[in-house]
Amino acid sequence: MILSALLYWVLTAAILMLVDAITPGIHISGFGTALLAAFVMGLVNFFIRPVLMLLTLPLNLLTLGLFSFVINALLFGLVAWLIPGFEVSNFLSALLGSLFMAIMTSVLSLVLGDRSRFA
Repeated sequence: MILSALLYWVLTAAILMLVDAITPGIHISGFGTALLAAFVMGLVNFFIRPVLMLLTLPLNLLTLGLFSFVINALLFGLVAWLIPGFEVSNFLSALLGSLFMAIMTSVLSLVLGDRSRFA
Protein backbone atom coordinates (compact mmCIF):
# COMPACT_ATOMS: atom_id res chain seq x y z
CA MET A 1 0.00 0.00 0.00
CA ILE A 2 2.68 2.47 1.02
CA LEU A 3 4.91 1.28 -1.80
CA SER A 4 2.12 1.98 -4.32
CA ALA A 5 1.65 5.49 -2.93
CA LEU A 6 5.40 6.13 -3.16
CA LEU A 7 5.41 4.84 -6.74
CA TYR A 8 2.53 7.16 -7.65
CA TRP A 9 4.35 10.11 -6.00
CA VAL A 10 7.62 9.43 -7.85
CA LEU A 11 5.82 8.95 -11.18
CA THR A 12 3.91 12.20 -10.63
CA ALA A 13 7.23 13.97 -10.06
CA ALA A 14 8.54 12.40 -13.28
CA ILE A 15 5.46 13.71 -15.10
CA LEU A 16 6.20 17.12 -13.65
CA MET A 17 9.73 16.92 -15.08
CA LEU A 18 8.17 16.02 -18.44
CA VAL A 19 5.93 19.08 -18.17
CA ASP A 20 9.09 21.12 -17.57
CA ALA A 21 10.67 19.70 -20.73
CA ILE A 22 7.62 20.20 -22.96
CA THR A 23 5.95 23.38 -21.73
CA PRO A 24 7.68 26.71 -22.40
CA GLY A 25 7.75 29.03 -19.41
CA ILE A 26 8.00 26.28 -16.79
CA HIS A 27 11.33 25.49 -15.15
CA ILE A 28 12.11 22.93 -12.44
CA SER A 29 15.64 22.93 -11.07
CA GLY A 30 15.87 19.18 -10.42
CA PHE A 31 14.12 15.94 -9.56
CA GLY A 32 14.20 16.71 -5.82
CA THR A 33 12.31 19.91 -6.52
CA ALA A 34 9.85 17.95 -8.64
CA LEU A 35 9.31 15.48 -5.78
CA LEU A 36 8.61 18.31 -3.36
CA ALA A 37 6.33 20.04 -5.88
CA ALA A 38 4.39 16.81 -6.51
CA PHE A 39 3.88 16.39 -2.77
CA VAL A 40 2.74 19.99 -2.28
CA MET A 41 0.54 19.72 -5.39
CA GLY A 42 -1.17 16.72 -3.82
CA LEU A 43 -1.79 18.66 -0.61
CA VAL A 44 -3.08 21.70 -2.48
CA ASN A 45 -5.40 19.56 -4.60
CA PHE A 46 -6.68 17.78 -1.49
CA PHE A 47 -7.25 20.79 0.78
CA ILE A 48 -7.58 23.98 -1.31
CA ARG A 49 -9.06 22.83 -4.63
CA PRO A 50 -12.39 21.56 -3.22
CA VAL A 51 -12.95 24.83 -1.38
CA LEU A 52 -12.21 26.87 -4.51
CA MET A 53 -14.45 24.66 -6.62
CA LEU A 54 -17.30 25.15 -4.14
CA LEU A 55 -16.78 28.92 -3.94
CA THR A 56 -16.69 29.29 -7.72
CA LEU A 57 -19.53 26.88 -8.42
CA PRO A 58 -21.86 29.56 -9.91
CA LEU A 59 -19.12 30.80 -12.25
CA ASN A 60 -18.24 27.22 -13.13
CA LEU A 61 -21.85 26.46 -13.98
CA LEU A 62 -22.12 29.65 -16.02
CA THR A 63 -19.04 28.71 -18.08
CA LEU A 64 -20.11 25.06 -18.36
CA GLY A 65 -17.10 23.89 -16.35
CA LEU A 66 -14.43 25.77 -18.28
CA PHE A 67 -13.55 27.87 -15.24
CA SER A 68 -12.07 24.70 -13.73
CA PHE A 69 -9.12 25.15 -16.09
CA VAL A 70 -8.50 28.59 -14.59
CA ILE A 71 -8.63 27.19 -11.06
CA ASN A 72 -6.19 24.41 -12.00
CA ALA A 73 -3.81 26.94 -13.53
CA LEU A 74 -4.01 29.17 -10.44
CA LEU A 75 -3.28 26.23 -8.16
CA PHE A 76 -0.39 25.15 -10.40
CA GLY A 77 0.98 28.69 -10.10
CA LEU A 78 0.45 28.63 -6.33
CA VAL A 79 2.57 25.49 -6.02
CA ALA A 80 5.25 27.12 -8.17
CA TRP A 81 5.13 30.18 -5.93
CA LEU A 82 5.51 28.03 -2.79
CA ILE A 83 8.38 25.83 -4.02
CA PRO A 84 11.80 27.38 -4.64
CA GLY A 85 13.30 26.06 -7.86
CA PHE A 86 9.89 25.62 -9.52
CA GLU A 87 9.14 28.59 -11.75
CA VAL A 88 6.15 29.40 -13.95
CA SER A 89 6.64 32.52 -16.05
CA ASN A 90 3.03 33.41 -16.93
CA PHE A 91 -0.60 32.34 -16.74
CA LEU A 92 -0.59 30.64 -20.14
CA SER A 93 2.34 28.47 -19.09
CA ALA A 94 0.50 27.56 -15.89
CA LEU A 95 -2.63 26.75 -17.90
CA LEU A 96 -0.75 24.52 -20.35
CA GLY A 97 1.26 22.88 -17.57
CA SER A 98 -1.80 22.14 -15.46
CA LEU A 99 -3.66 20.78 -18.47
CA PHE A 100 -0.78 18.48 -19.37
CA MET A 101 -0.44 17.38 -15.72
CA ALA A 102 -4.16 16.58 -15.55
CA ILE A 103 -4.03 14.49 -18.70
CA MET A 104 -0.89 12.60 -17.74
CA THR A 105 -1.93 11.92 -14.13
CA SER A 106 -5.27 10.65 -15.43
CA VAL A 107 -3.41 8.23 -17.68
CA LEU A 108 -1.22 7.27 -14.72
CA SER A 109 -4.33 6.56 -12.62
CA LEU A 110 -5.72 4.39 -15.39
CA VAL A 111 -2.48 2.43 -15.63
CA LEU A 112 -1.91 2.02 -11.87
CA GLY A 113 -5.57 1.56 -10.96
CA ASP A 114 -7.72 3.22 -8.33
CA ARG A 115 -5.77 5.56 -6.02
CA SER A 116 -8.27 5.08 -3.19
CA ARG A 117 -6.55 1.79 -2.38
CA PHE A 118 -3.40 3.81 -1.50
CA ALA A 119 -4.97 5.27 1.64
